[in-house]
Amino acid sequence: MKLFKSLRFRFAFWTASILLIALVAFGVYMYESVARELNASVDSTLALNASQVISTLNFENGQLINPESGVSQAEAPDLFELGISFRIISQDGRVLQSLGPFKSLPIPETSDIQNSFYATYTDSTTLKPFRVYTVPVIENGRSIALVQVVRDLTNEQGALLRLRSILWFSIPILALVAGLGGYLLALKALTPIDKITRTARRISVEDLSSRLNLPYIDDEVGRLARTFDEMLERLDQSFRREKQFIADASHDLRTPLTAIRAIISMILEKRRTGEEYEQALRDLWEETDRLQTLTESLLQLVRAESSKNQMVETVDLCTLLRDLSESYKPIAEAKSLEMAIDLPERLVINGDRDSLIRLFANLLDNAIKYTMKGKITLSALEERDGMIQVIVSDTGMGIAPEHLPHIFERFYRVDKSRSEPGTGLGLSIAAEIARAHRGRIEVKSVVGQGTTFIVFLPQKKGSGLAITHFHS
Repeated sequence: MKLFKSLRFRFAFWTASILLIALVAFGVYMYESVARELNASVDSTLALNASQVISTLNFENGQLINPESGVSQAEAPDLFELGISFRIISQDGRVLQSLGPFKSLPIPETSDIQNSFYATYTDSTTLKPFRVYTVPVIENGRSIALVQVVRDLTNEQGALLRLRSILWFSIPILALVAGLGGYLLALKALTPIDKITRTARRISVEDLSSRLNLPYIDDEVGRLARTFDEMLERLDQSFRREKQFIADASHDLRTPLTAIRAIISMILEKRRTGEEYEQALRDLWEETDRLQTLTESLLQLVRAESSKNQMVETVDLCTLLRDLSESYKPIAEAKSLEMAIDLPERLVINGDRDSLIRLFANLLDNAIKYTMKGKITLSALEERDGMIQVIVSDTGMGIAPEHLPHIFERFYRVDKSRSEPGTGLGLSIAAEIARAHRGRIEVKSVVGQGTTFIVFLPQKKGSGLAITHFHS
């Protein structure tokens, strides 16, 4: 019962059914066409023989003279061999001459026959079919005799019988073979789908390593199998990132919580002086501030990936960057760093102002944090492809090449020489904001010479963009 419900069986059934209907229609058409051609050939032969017989007859004063002299007895064997008979019938119904195998035909009413006609009969003795062509002999505008030419149809009927047998035998076999071929073809075509089903049943959140690994064929099923493997790969990577994110977040959250617990435990061991309590409160404040910062960063990252709010507005990027640079200029000067600004008059994009401020604030904060001497440069320019480049570069310690592919990953920390206080989420949030604005961030760095971050953002267009709103 399950077999009849399968797609393979239905494909085979419909293939066989459609082919059977087509073959039956073709067989009927071919049989009827052959039958018509054979009948037309027989009728043509009869008409030709009748004309030859009539041409041998002699007439005088509207009367038939000596019809026996028309066709000689010497020609009779040829007539027998061809299966042809003929006879001449007078106006009063007498058979004047008869040659050939068919002599016992019923005599027609000659007075009623004015036009030639064809008829098919069956011999009552031999049960053989034969074709009769009856044509009146016209002299001076009146019928004076009848000529009948008879042809045996045994060969034609045998040919039609063989053709009918071949059709009855071959059509069901061809339909059956087509159905079997359709089933095998469907079985081969749908095998990857069965494998996809079995693989999907084995997959769970704990194990996304299963793959189809089918040989790639550039057809619908092959593309489906490849897309399924690519989807599994993306899901596997996503779950791995989520697991790593949870592990890293748990570790970073555990650190301040452990410190807070240790401080409280130490204070509760015995009575302390006022200065010790004050120092403990300051330590608790630092740890809770760190905990709050980490929590807010995690919330920012979650909003970057899942928020559906559409807060799109026209933003003058140059004005935003000038205001932001003025805010960070005192921080840079406090470290004796020069801050150079190179911005055009106006660059307009569609986006969320608060999110863009957080993006560039993260980049400027990192540039100042990891630069001991030199300068910070903030510039922007318009590209020909409709994208805007915002460049934040510094002359700091730089990033080693092996770390560059990972710096936008969550909680990723570079070597200890760059271990400043932070959550490890700033660049991840910046990358998510850029992606939400249909842009991207690229980084170039040389150890000991500095780092350059390049943010690509699309210029304002007529239609709005769906941008996630990031709360600072």
